[in-house]
Amino acid sequence: MSHTNSVALVQNKGWDERILVLRNGELVDTFIVVTERYVVVVDTMINEKTAVFLRSHAQAHLSNTRQLLVINTHADYDHAWGNQVFDAPIIGSYQCAEILREKKTKETLERMQEQEPDIFNNVIITPPTITFAETLTINGGDLTLELFATPGHTCDHISIYIPEIDTLFAADAAEIPFPCAHTTNGLPHMRQSLANLAEFNAQTVLYCHAPVTIGAQLLHDNIAYFNNVESHCREALAKGMPAKPDEDSDVAALINLTFDEATPHGKHWQAIPDYYKSKGHAQQIRMMLAWLDNGGQ
Repeated sequence: MSHTNSVALVQNKGWDERILVLRNGELVDTFIVVTERYVVVVDTMINEKTAVFLRSHAQAHLSNTRQLLVINTHADYDHAWGNQVFDAPIIGSYQCAEILREKKTKETLERMQEQEPDIFNNVIITPPTITFAETLTINGGDLTLELFATPGHTCDHISIYIPEIDTLFAADAAEIPFPCAHTTNGLPHMRQSLANLAEFNAQTVLYCHAPVTIGAQLLHDNIAYFNNVESHCREALAKGMPAKPDEDSDVAALINLTFDEATPHGKHWQAIPDYYKSKGHAQQIRMMLAWLDNGGQ
């Protein structure tokens, strides 16, 4: 996909006024949380230019009593490649820091610099400076940010809950139409993370890749999607379908579950990219088949 340096402030749709939502094109939403003690930037977008825009919005809320903090929900390029811009503590899981130091991440950056030099040439991979394993709490005075591991989509993923305003930042642990498991082992962790997030029953839920008005229902829609895929995969395997179909096989047809049958049909689901309807859906089916073949526990 092509990228843009465009960043816009999203109109508040009813969430707490201390939360700002900023959007990079049609790619990703990023957040700023203004507390008594801190101005917290949650994710830093894709590069220097987009991060500078974020920083300017955050700096407008700084004062003698407020310090700037940055959180990375995970190490994906659209969440952490603007880190270099911030002269502030950067908080993330220890896995996030490890991934950003990996040779594979450097190779990904080099490839994307070749493809889109105007977007990625000035990126300097900058890992978090403060890391944690499972949970970390930031006491902002009026607001408390509770950071906790939600692995699955990626092994380093974290989410954030603010109890005072019953607000949950799911980041990429839930998405429209569904979060993608990239490994077979990641699939059950991702489903457990979805279940954990749904248990909050939060009044406001914000995502990095979903409409700001979709609310907590998306968590339940994502859970239902994977439950549906599992049920159809189990039935197909019981009838003798191979757990590893040929690469050119239409696995959605083999398990008798098309994308449209597996997902809701509300207004938010009308403009889903074709990738998810075909390759993305097929990838999750293959992940599920592999997981079930390995015991499915």
